[in-house]
Amino acid sequence: MGVEAPTADGVEARATAVPTSSPTWARLEEQIEWYDRKSGHAQRWFKGLKIAQIVTAAAIPVMAGNSAPAWLVGGAGALIVVLEGLQQLQQYQQNWASYRATCERLKHERFLFMATAGPYAASPGSEALLAERVEGLVSQEHAAWVSQQKEADGQRH
Repeated sequence: MGVEAPTADGVEARATAVPTSSPTWARLEEQIEWYDRKSGHAQRWFKGLKIAQIVTAAAIPVMAGNSAPAWLVGGAGALIVVLEGLQQLQQYQQNWASYRATCERLKHERFLFMATAGPYAASPGSEALLAERVEGLVSQEHAAWVSQQKEADGQRH
């Protein structure tokens, strides 16, 4: 996997070639892309719902001050409740933060592996170690997601 290369001070260092055709590398890149995409999706939904809530909440006193029909003012208040309910049901803020954190941890692993640093510095089976660590991160995030869903379900019942 690695090759020995002399450094400026004469000490040999192991340089890891990027195994772009390996299943482990493909899995890592796939997971980074998935978590990055899902994080962005959750962020857009969270911010969109919050902006809609803020704008609607700001419009209520304006509508009331301009003698808008009661159904319109009441409907705006109900819309805020619905938007917050959607946010709580879908957990966009929590998913955004969780997916972003997992994506960044996976990128960190990629960098350490490519630099033959951290746990990969002395590992003769660095690709196997990478596979284990990537799957560990994905499993941790999945377990946290399942726990969060159970907690959210408990709050709804």
